[in-house]
Amino acid sequence: MNAPVKRPALRLGTRRSLMAMTQAGQVAKMITARTGRTVELVGVTTFGDVSKADLVSIGGTGVFVNTLRERLLAGEVDLAVHSLKDLPTARPDRIVLAALPPRDDPRDVLAARGGAKLADLPAGARIGTGSTRRVGQLRAIRRDLNCVPIRGNADTRLTKVASGDLDAVVLAYAGLIRIGRQASITQIFEPDEMLPAPGQGALAVECRGDDAELVRELAAVDDQVTRAAVTAERSLLAALEAGCSAPVGAYAAGTDVLHLQAVVLAEDGSGGVRLSRSGPADTAEQLGRQLAAELLARGAAAHISVHGARSNTGEHAT
Repeated sequence: MNAPVKRPALRLGTRRSLMAMTQAGQVAKMITARTGRTVELVGVTTFGDVSKADLVSIGGTGVFVNTLRERLLAGEVDLAVHSLKDLPTARPDRIVLAALPPRDDPRDVLAARGGAKLADLPAGARIGTGSTRRVGQLRAIRRDLNCVPIRGNADTRLTKVASGDLDAVVLAYAGLIRIGRQASITQIFEPDEMLPAPGQGALAVECRGDDAELVRELAAVDDQVTRAAVTAERSLLAALEAGCSAPVGAYAAGTDVLHLQAVVLAEDGSGGVRLSRSGPADTAEQLGRQLAAELLARGAAAHISVHGARSNTGEHAT
């Protein structure tokens, strides 16, 4: 009897940061468990990783994605894993979003010294975040906060709190869990307090569209509940023509029926529009567009245009 032909390992492209390598490793294990394919990680340094400039000034978080896509199209890797909220909503040529594994917790969290919650922080407290979405929602809760732009990986940001440079930082719950830093969390923000970025907590697996066999194999790690929810969120973001510089939050949940919440607000927290809509999960894209239209009808465009947000990019994964 002839031995089965051993197929070569799949080359999975990922950014080199601890968080990116960790989450890519989780996806690799899932692919192997469900398909039998061996997967090896290929670390890639992107322009966004080496530039110290503000994300908006260098083109939004698409700068973390573009290099991986270039390697994919060049055949240097077979697939790539991204934090979904890093992905531009515009669909690239020759690349498909082949799988969305089950989503992790999408909520935002506070990490403050001494176990402090937001209400415990002193007037004028310095909170680090590079997200206008988070800034607007923080200031809607407490107008006295001093929100400080910050970049770097999660450990870099947490170190600024420990050193006293900042009183607290706001980060994604899912990211801290993935790298084992959940002990740093001092408060979890529920969606009615702070809506997450569209796609937050979800990972995206991309491959070349002409690799039909791999597209079929990666379907084994695709989660339809996650796909419906993030499709609603991202279609809303696309319909608003809002990008990483716009303070837009969105979160959808449900199985057969999706409940989609969204907010577009002023960065100073002084005003904004928050609405929700429900609909069948199989109409997720339409649901997102409909809610976006309602937001625009209520004046949301004024808050988006202030930030010049037309880049259709996501928000940095941390």
